[in-house]
Amino acid sequence: MSTGPNVIGPSRIKQESALQSMIAGLTKYEQQLPSIVIAGKTYATTDIITILQTRLNALKTSDAAHSTWRNAVQQDHAQRTGTAGLLSGARQAVQVAFSGQIDTLSAFGLVGRKKAVVAPETRVAAAKKAQATRAARHTMGKNQKSAIKGDVTGVTVTPVTTPPTPAPSPAPAPAPSPAPAPAHANGGGASGTVATA
Repeated sequence: MSTGPNVIGPSRIKQESALQSMIAGLTKYEQQLPSIVIAGKTYATTDIITILQTRLNALKTSDAAHSTWRNAVQQDHAQRTGTAGLLSGARQAVQVAFSGQIDTLSAFGLVGRKKAVVAPETRVAAAKKAQATRAARHTMGKNQKSAIKGDVTGVTVTPVTTPPTPAPSPAPAPAPSPAPAPAHANGGGASGTVATA
């Protein structure tokens, strides 16, 4: 999409401003520009002014209607939000006050609450499914858990006894050191040899 000073933008404010400027310009220079040829057809300037004024009036009427509509929507939203709790409470009170009275409730545009009816087959199927789920998950109640005791088979339990410890033996006495040899009467002995007879 081309843009520029001579292109009308998508904004409704810009469209309105462009239409007003074009109408003002054509009105001011109507004497110098009595007719305009557009796409091979000749239009009198007064006719163009009339067509553009009709478009401008439609734009303004649409904007006014849109604003009115937006205001109405906002008021509606505010009313619904502000009275939602009141309406809900009133409906509940009427349903409690006239519980089971179908004709009376219908005068308020209400229907009595129906108790859910479950077929016996559905209940049986649900019970079986619950049992299967408990079995698959090994879910047990308190009494079932307390009834379970550990049972070990194939294992021989030998009590561990400590062997008697022997009394500590006394440590051996250290060996005596050799006694020095006695001196001989013959006076020999500096050499340390012993004479035998």
